[in-house]
Amino acid sequence: MRGEKTFSFFLLLFFILISQTTATNYPINVWPKPTTFLWPNPKSIFLSSNFTISHPYHRYLTPAVDRYRHLILSEHHRPIITPAINLTSSIPLQSLVISVSDVSSPLAHGVNESYSLSTPSDGSASAYISAETVWGAMRGLETFSQLVYGNPTRVSAGVYIHDLPIFTHRGVMLDTSRNFYGVDHLLRLIKAMSMNKLNVFHWHITDSHSFPLVIPSEPELAGKGAYSNEMMYSPADVQKIVEYGMEHGVRVLPEIDMPAHTGSWAEAYPEIVTCANMFWWPAGSSPALAAEPGTGQLNPSIPKTYEVVKNVIQDTIAMFPDSLFHGGADEINSDCWNTDLSVQKFVASNGTLSQLLEKFINNTLPEILSLNRTVVYWEDVILSGNVKVNPSLLPPQNVIMQTWNNGPNNTKQLVTSGYRVIVSSADYYYLDCGHGSFVGNDSRYDQPPGTDQGNGGSWCGPFKTWETIYNYDITYGLTDEEAPLVIGGEVALWSEQADSTVMDSRIWPRASAMAEALWSGNRDETGMKRYAEATDRLNEWRYRMVSRGIGAEPIQPLWCLKNPGMCNTVHSFTS
Repeated sequence: MRGEKTFSFFLLLFFILISQTTATNYPINVWPKPTTFLWPNPKSIFLSSNFTISHPYHRYLTPAVDRYRHLILSEHHRPIITPAINLTSSIPLQSLVISVSDVSSPLAHGVNESYSLSTPSDGSASAYISAETVWGAMRGLETFSQLVYGNPTRVSAGVYIHDLPIFTHRGVMLDTSRNFYGVDHLLRLIKAMSMNKLNVFHWHITDSHSFPLVIPSEPELAGKGAYSNEMMYSPADVQKIVEYGMEHGVRVLPEIDMPAHTGSWAEAYPEIVTCANMFWWPAGSSPALAAEPGTGQLNPSIPKTYEVVKNVIQDTIAMFPDSLFHGGADEINSDCWNTDLSVQKFVASNGTLSQLLEKFINNTLPEILSLNRTVVYWEDVILSGNVKVNPSLLPPQNVIMQTWNNGPNNTKQLVTSGYRVIVSSADYYYLDCGHGSFVGNDSRYDQPPGTDQGNGGSWCGPFKTWETIYNYDITYGLTDEEAPLVIGGEVALWSEQADSTVMDSRIWPRASAMAEALWSGNRDETGMKRYAEATDRLNEWRYRMVSRGIGAEPIQPLWCLKNPGMCNTVHSFTS
């Protein structure tokens, strides 16, 4: 009873101080930085070797609790700089008590992820996490795990946290078509996302290069379209990934990109794909047939296309329980469609290619909606300067737009039209940029010494540094009425030059930078950007992620972490 009264006092204190966010760097920090983090008298307390976590039983919270208890007792994290914190003389912390107001709330877009956390400083036996939902409780468990360090294990004492995200959609998009990633690697990605309080794995499963997803009603799509029998995702694989995501508070959002980016479908159904397996940039022709090697687009003018597409939609949605389904609809290439006789006939009868795309949308969108899904499309479907549909066909209550071009300008256009928006601006959030071009026989790389190399052949270069990502304000230029339509953002790793061997280092810790910006913001309580003080914290967090099995790349020499502030452009200590 005493513990409950003490925690109630902490909650009252949270409500008084809820609007305060401190820029102070404490001896132990949490990533992403909590909304409210109070530690008036930094000290630590030993953790009992018999430490327990009590919680309401839940199908997904219970395994998360077991996982975190094991981590807390076995990690023995040693910070690069030993925290100058005195130990209390109190008895070791015996338990963490988790209370959840609503254990039935499903993991879905917009679910409440808030939590409050307190650790004792007065000899109390328990720490407390209070959350509205089990998903908020998972976020609190991650925070608690980051307050634990040392051998013997100790925990930060007298800490008071109230925390909730600014944006409800915080994700990583990974392309598994251009290069294949094994199931274990996808599970590791989800694990790292959960550590960073990211909550959406946007799985770009198929593209022109391969079709690795086994569709039960259309087995030949993967049977002929995957790179090999070993490079497929079975329904059992999908179930494993989705369940693992649930246990980590990460939703899995499937994308079947269509009608463009579908060359791999032609291995099973050549009759429904235009310009399949053609050289992407024909000799003597200025227009290319695709944005990159790997041609092929579904033909909306023939009925067979919709027989196959509807089977794919139905089976994919049956495997993925999330309320969102990503339908792609980006980068329609006019010249690819124009190679087909049936398309030529359609155009000769006074049809346009935009009308052809509208035909495809009109035949597929109702199918997706009938299965109780909200549809996500890439912005091209209404913003392309070439082939696009009338926005009246895509009601904002049923459709979310994902933007990747022209930074804040396209975000502004989409919200002005009333759409909810996921921001993945290539200028800031594309993690594959800066590695040059992947096409061979490229004369851009055969230039006289001294030639300006520009972006090194990368269409979206230069490389996006963690500071570039951290400092991007995804609601920049929007009015107070427009900004709430931005539901969040995703960093994206397209896999022309990536696979599982480099996945961790391409994504982390740059995705961590976005994670904090979308969780608690990139500014301190005065409104100033806080990337300077974030540097040392991210350095330490990257080091801890590596110790947890995530191959995050370094952002500075280790010397910088051992000498805080010495590697800034302007000398300042961020202790």
